[in-house]
Amino acid sequence: MQEQSAITSTNSAIASQELPPSSRAIATEHEHDEAGNSMFGFIVFLLSESIIFLSFFAGYILYKTTTPNWLPAGVEGLEIKEPAINTVVLVSSSFVIYIAERFLHNKSLWGFRFFWLLTMAMGSYFLYGQAVEWRSLAFGFTSGVFGGTFYLLTGFHGLHVFTGILLQTIMLIRSFLPNNYEGGQFGVEATSLFWHFVDVIWIILFILIYVWQ
Repeated sequence: MQEQSAITSTNSAIASQELPPSSRAIATEHEHDEAGNSMFGFIVFLLSESIIFLSFFAGYILYKTTTPNWLPAGVEGLEIKEPAINTVVLVSSSFVIYIAERFLHNKSLWGFRFFWLLTMAMGSYFLYGQAVEWRSLAFGFTSGVFGGTFYLLTGFHGLHVFTGILLQTIMLIRSFLPNNYEGGQFGVEATSLFWHFVDVIWIILFILIYVWQ
């Protein structure tokens, strides 16, 4: 009886022991290395996307400065008021998504969800505003070089905004799963970085297309 009690006590003691500090440190370092490698790969992806957009920008500038009768017939210029409002909304969403990140960093999931959802709403408003603008324009994709480049640039950027909203939706759903962000926040950080990238690209587009007419 005493022997069985001693064995039980020994097993309990072994089960209650924690991993040695060295093992915990190795596991933590491994997680950090994985997150660092993932973020590096994502940054490389954004750099490749930047090259694509820069080539589009260079083509737009080249065509604009060398094409006679740049604007389609009957078009005097683009309305700037609504695109400017869209720009303010999209740029402001970068600050909102940063606030959401801070809430998650401080382990406040409800604050994270609120500001994350607000970011998604602002991005959706931007896409809605762009769709309304497209419907009101008096030219199409085949209306000369300007029409083609305008729809190509704004459409390609709009596709990135839509992709960003999809990523945000996935991250929001993950926040409702148990213990999902305790091991790291790479998904949220990468999505936020992608959103900042989309905002910077739009600022350049806005200047090229709407300000420089």
